[in-house]
Amino acid sequence: MRPGRRYTVLIADRSSGVLRRATLRLPLALGVVVVVLALPILIGLGAKWSAGTEIDQLRVANSLLEVENGNYRAATGELTTQIQSLEGVINELGERSKLDPEQARAMQKLPAVVKARAVGGVTQPNPGFTAALSSLSSPEDTFGVLRDLLHGLENRLSYVRRDVDRRAALAASTPSMWPAHGWLTGTFGGRSDPFTGEPGFHQGIDISTEKGKPVFATADGTVESAAYTGDYGNLIVLGHGFGLSTRYGHLSAFKVTPGQRVKRGDVIGYVGSTGRSTGAHVHYEILANGNQMNPLLLLTQPVAP
Repeated sequence: MRPGRRYTVLIADRSSGVLRRATLRLPLALGVVVVVLALPILIGLGAKWSAGTEIDQLRVANSLLEVENGNYRAATGELTTQIQSLEGVINELGERSKLDPEQARAMQKLPAVVKARAVGGVTQPNPGFTAALSSLSSPEDTFGVLRDLLHGLENRLSYVRRDVDRRAALAASTPSMWPAHGWLTGTFGGRSDPFTGEPGFHQGIDISTEKGKPVFATADGTVESAAYTGDYGNLIVLGHGFGLSTRYGHLSAFKVTPGQRVKRGDVIGYVGSTGRSTGAHVHYEILANGNQMNPLLLLTQPVAP
């Protein structure tokens, strides 16, 4: 077969009898045949390549989604933990903030300078909260803002918890119960001196009862002194913090020593008539920042039977 040879193809139309001729060179004919045969293969290969590319893209997208979902799960878990922590803090604050009504009334009668020592700073709401929410454009932004807000609330609650703790400490330190069983025989303020009859000022109250009866701490505190002091006889001084202190005079004996911690209702000594006294009783004083105040303003709780 010579390369230059040509071939004629006849095409007959039976209805009209017309003959058409097409002359082809061999290389061209072979090329047409090859193209016709290869076209389906090429189309299939192209489809396969396109499908493979799409599958790879889907795999990448799936991997990204898995990472994103993992991040969301982690963020959700973190938010859940913070919310549970906040719930715990709120419940704790609710329990700590409960005060006996009588105790709360006694606290309200304390001098302002004493109450101020137990009050912390007031936290203000976050002014950027609304602006932050309005600027959210994606779930990532939402999680981020919520996480920051929860963290901020947790910090604010920590400050509130400290304030509640200080108020609870002030409540425990506020003298509010009677120091002994007995009857009131001397009040706070002006009176005649029982020994001279001259006008004087009584700095506390007197509670008369039998010698040897127990004397109680009227609030939580620390024994600052327990010693004989002249006119007061055997005297106990308790420091309660926040500038508050109490004195118990004319005792027959001590049951505490300096530096000892006591709770409200603990027995600290016994009624007597030591020092400048006309009979068995306990002389009781309350001082706020070194200034005498009327104990009857705060004594709301009777002593334990």
